[in-house]
Amino acid sequence: MIDHVILTVSNFERSVAFYTKALAPIGITISTDFKGEGDHPDLKGLGDGKNIYFWLKEGKSDSNGVHIGFIAKDHMEINQFYEAALAAGGRPLHAPRVFQEYYPGYYAAWVLDPDGYEIELVHKS
Repeated sequence: MIDHVILTVSNFERSVAFYTKALAPIGITISTDFKGEGDHPDLKGLGDGKNIYFWLKEGKSDSNGVHIGFIAKDHMEINQFYEAALAAGGRPLHAPRVFQEYYPGYYAAWVLDPDGYEIELVHKS
């Protein structure tokens, strides 16, 4: 249902480095650079090699209430994401575990990116 998401980040290079490392375990990589013209900012597009669905742009960030969940194929990807995100400068919010309060097969981890956006990786079984 969702075609793409654009996050406005306060430090473009820092956020590109963070997402490049944090999302590598699930196969999301930098796919394209979009050179903005006029008032349109430069964008960095990330995707799975087929589609670009996650974009970064520099500007005034406002993470209040923003939560983005990515799908993992298994628990190992979530564990790898969590470690990679922390190593890339993310802050822990919820370590990988089963969240029984959602349902027994909901395994996830949350981190805060450098601007404070909540990023979740989840495997539902």
